[in-house]
Amino acid sequence: MRHLVVVLGDQLDRHSPALADIDADKDAVWMAECAAEATHVWSHKARIALFLSAMRHFRDALRDEGLTVHYTELDPASEFGLIALLEQDLERLQPRRVLVVEPGEWRLREALLDLRRRLEGRIEVALREDTHFLCPRADFEHWMQGRRQPRMEHFYRRMRREHDILMQDDGTPVGGQWNFDHDNRSAFGRDGPPSDLPDHLGFEPDALTREVLTTVQDAFSRHPGSLEHFAWPVTRAQALDALEDFVAHRLPCFGRWQDAMWDGLPPRRGALYHARLSAALNLKLLGPREVCEAACRALKRGDAPIEAVEGFVRQILGWREYVRGLYWQRMPEHARDNALDTHVALPDFYWTGDTDMHCLRASLRDTLETGYAHHIQRLMVTGLYALLLGVEPSQVHAWYLAIYVDAVEWVELPNVIGMSQWADGGIMASKPYIASGKYIQRMSNYCAHCRFRPDDTTGPRACPVSVLYWDFLDRHRERFAEHPRMKLQVRNLQRRDAQEMQRIREQALTLRGE
Repeated sequence: MRHLVVVLGDQLDRHSPALADIDADKDAVWMAECAAEATHVWSHKARIALFLSAMRHFRDALRDEGLTVHYTELDPASEFGLIALLEQDLERLQPRRVLVVEPGEWRLREALLDLRRRLEGRIEVALREDTHFLCPRADFEHWMQGRRQPRMEHFYRRMRREHDILMQDDGTPVGGQWNFDHDNRSAFGRDGPPSDLPDHLGFEPDALTREVLTTVQDAFSRHPGSLEHFAWPVTRAQALDALEDFVAHRLPCFGRWQDAMWDGLPPRRGALYHARLSAALNLKLLGPREVCEAACRALKRGDAPIEAVEGFVRQILGWREYVRGLYWQRMPEHARDNALDTHVALPDFYWTGDTDMHCLRASLRDTLETGYAHHIQRLMVTGLYALLLGVEPSQVHAWYLAIYVDAVEWVELPNVIGMSQWADGGIMASKPYIASGKYIQRMSNYCAHCRFRPDDTTGPRACPVSVLYWDFLDRHRERFAEHPRMKLQVRNLQRRDAQEMQRIREQALTLRGE
């Protein structure tokens, strides 16, 4: 064998650099399902099933081309890690060279580099750059040089110019401004979402996926989550259909209501106008450029307004590329960040949804049912509560990595550690994303079904989010007293009655179990 091409579970791209020059007569592909990757964190059943189903479909597509694929299916009893499985097969197959696209996870990349050192002089291990992304790691490192306070907005504008996305011929942004975020913060109001809110396109599991679902249910029965509503795209063709469906039916309203939340909708509508394309993107079934270009074509046709298209493009071209750059810039220390010195244990109800707080119960229920919640549910409900409570950031990170189908570490960790928990001290986000229960009341119907009241900060009906909001400001008042984006909130804290603040502190201690 000339080359053994290693394809990892989140590299399901037929145009991958590792597969670019493959020769069916001389080379072969290696793929493996590894139980340790499902138990590294206590993964949601749907997350495991999505990876396994997408991998098996990709394997079969390669075999249909006439390629040889050495594929190891899941053995729940095996204690071998992914690299150990690879090393074992290398002894048997003895290729002259191993080709692999650089992993998206620091832990796995380090393990591969260690394997390369052990095999030196016997088998060459060549890591190729991941060209799926629009900003190479070296370019991001160059952009970061000399920046004490990097900001996504500056990076995003550079990416718009460099890739000529949403730009006019004279070098100015389409629509006359770079960012339409102020137009994209609407709530639904009392009547809820429009009556014509479309279903998300779902994909009925085929025989291969049904086989995977059975395997996952049997092998990981104690893991969180349900497989009842599994309908994720698991092939390139399905991912393209999902992209087309989003652009046609939800992109036009995405911008206006991207921050809104609403309870009581069936699973196919629970994500509202969000794309739910992140899982397909992170498995490399879709590319970021084609996703951005599909949205831009809708703008040119007049099928979607600029505020919706710009808001969506910013998530892909801005945030997604930016967090990847920060991840590789700051690992492995980034995973240990804890700027606020918080050490409370993650509440057990995050794994069950069993809580009286309706906002958390509804968001966690959606997550456990489908393996998905949209970004405001993640940032301003589950993430907000953990931040205000003072949960140790590494525990919050482990939960997000485990529970969402689209979670891969390079994108999940910076968003959770940096943006959601402000554990990096302001590198990712200039201020903590904190709010009282009134924000959740304004952006959703959660509070209407809750026994707690967002205006109450003491007593039996006090909203835990509001209690912890004031307690957070109280605990960190010195840090944020002169912060340009936080000092107004600290001043509002100082206006509160001293006796009321003492009752808030006591109630917060009870919530933290102290």
